[in-house]
Amino acid sequence: MHPFKTGADLRAIEAESSWDAREMPVSVYRALQQTAKRHGARKAISFQMFAAPGAKAQTLTWAQLLARVTQAANLFRSLGVGESDSVAYILPTLNETAITLLGGMTAGRVSPINPLLEPEKIAALLRETGAKVVVTLRAFPKTDVAQKVAQAVALAPDVQTVLELDMLPHLSPPKAWIVPFIRPKNPHNHPAKVLDFHRELDRQPSDALTFDAPKTDRIAAYFHTGGTTGMPKMAQHRYGGMIYNGWLGAELIFTEKDVLLCPLPLFHVFAAYPILMCCIMSGAHVVFPTPQGYRGEGVFDNFWKLIERWGVTFMITVPTALSALMQRKVDANITTLRTGISGSAALPRETYKRFEQATGVQIAEGYGLTEATCLVSCNPVDGMKKIGSVGLPLPYTKVRIMRTDNGAMVDCATNEVGEICISSPGVTPPTYTEEKKNHDLYVAGDFLRTGDLGRVDEDGYLWITGRQKDLIIRGGHNIDPAEIEEALLSHPDVAFAGAIGQPDARSGELPCAYVELVTGARTTPDALLAHVTDLISERAAIPKHIEVLDELPKTAVGKVFKPDLRRLAIARVLDAALSDAKLAARVSEVVEDKHRGLVARIDAKDSASDSDLAQVLDKFTIATERV
Repeated sequence: MHPFKTGADLRAIEAESSWDAREMPVSVYRALQQTAKRHGARKAISFQMFAAPGAKAQTLTWAQLLARVTQAANLFRSLGVGESDSVAYILPTLNETAITLLGGMTAGRVSPINPLLEPEKIAALLRETGAKVVVTLRAFPKTDVAQKVAQAVALAPDVQTVLELDMLPHLSPPKAWIVPFIRPKNPHNHPAKVLDFHRELDRQPSDALTFDAPKTDRIAAYFHTGGTTGMPKMAQHRYGGMIYNGWLGAELIFTEKDVLLCPLPLFHVFAAYPILMCCIMSGAHVVFPTPQGYRGEGVFDNFWKLIERWGVTFMITVPTALSALMQRKVDANITTLRTGISGSAALPRETYKRFEQATGVQIAEGYGLTEATCLVSCNPVDGMKKIGSVGLPLPYTKVRIMRTDNGAMVDCATNEVGEICISSPGVTPPTYTEEKKNHDLYVAGDFLRTGDLGRVDEDGYLWITGRQKDLIIRGGHNIDPAEIEEALLSHPDVAFAGAIGQPDARSGELPCAYVELVTGARTTPDALLAHVTDLISERAAIPKHIEVLDELPKTAVGKVFKPDLRRLAIARVLDAALSDAKLAARVSEVVEDKHRGLVARIDAKDSASDSDLAQVLDKFTIATERV
């Protein structure tokens, strides 16, 4: 491992050699073989179905994981999956999910799909990747994954085989006795062949691949971007980018003695690459608690006890989870914990401070994106952390902040806000499977335009100040405002609609919408909410606030001008929080600051102290200043 305290440490690593000159495994399977050879008897991955600290757990060593991944790859190849074919999985987080991920990318190209998506969107993703094989759950109580996948497969003619995975082996009596009697019927309303995942897996050899192992870098995964509307973009990932993510963790943070608690889903790049790949490259042990991760019953209530049970050194988290954890007392021995690693959305300053006070441990915020095979920057685990920044660009990652000047993209000055553009071993065009979506995606050769706005300060730390994309990020979950707007515009009384993210102390943002009515119309926000509730594909995207304005702010060409809507939402939410706290203060205006993005100026009476204001305002990620 190399020291990671300052930017100079990272540049020293780069000075050792070029990335291409480093001897890296040619594939993820080869990396897994090397780790199994070095640490075969050590724990690799663990899963427990229930959150109680003494609950039954299933653990695989590195040798056992390699054997199961080998069987999975052989199984997929036996089902006709070649290097350019795809295996999709629609699964919660289980050990088998990791096995499918790794086996799928060894036999062909793996495509993880969010099981919370609606059947039509799952089907569209299956069609876009041409998935031949789908791995999913067998019908099971309290989950509709099997039912949704069956509907999706009926709409995806390329799917030839569905492999069903039964969660029953993870249960203990008496629940294991009861499930067979209450299990829903298997919904096989499609022409694909349906096989039992475990039974077919056990028929395959585990000591060697039945085909030639990958010998060159290639596209090995399709990950869809978060979106909840329309058609999410499908990003293509190569072995090289995955290995790069894993190498970063092994070089800078983790060793084979570390234990990571990761209640994040394996259909997301955060869990798949910065976590699972880092463990593969370092030999660290990762623990997945419950199929639903943080959403699993009892996970928050038992979180500190889980850290004690497993001797966790790193907890993997997101801001919404940290906020929920801070409502629970630290009720276990967590002295093994070194730090928490947070990503997916901005972390409020107040949450950071409360976590450190409660645990004695700091949070290291980082930044990554699906299009870059994830990792871009991170605050040093053992060095200076700048609260609110996403840290230092990692070795071999180049970050340029750029703006448009007379039609050309030029570099911004230090602390000047522009679009974040990145180049790294994880950035390899073409990025998306659909070629037209790659148009204008790169600048200055191989620099990916992220669509995020940010700046780099005088110490080299990256700050994200906003985004050119209008995605609403609710607790790290991306919501496309277009679906909300389309649902509102389908109402006959609505002329214009603009959906944005309003600040929220727990989730970072919540969806809200502003509408302009047709002349003479008299509908109400309650009526509009009732209208859109059944039209929006998931509950997370249903707006928490709808407001009717006489006229929406618009650009010269008639488009809704969302920065003005964001100003309205910031003022409304912060004023409500100040009022609830009985502070004599209000938002006088929301202004654009070239370094910090939108800033709420607070007009406060002398009776409202700075500390009282901070106690309320620091719960939000919005920059504020007293006037």
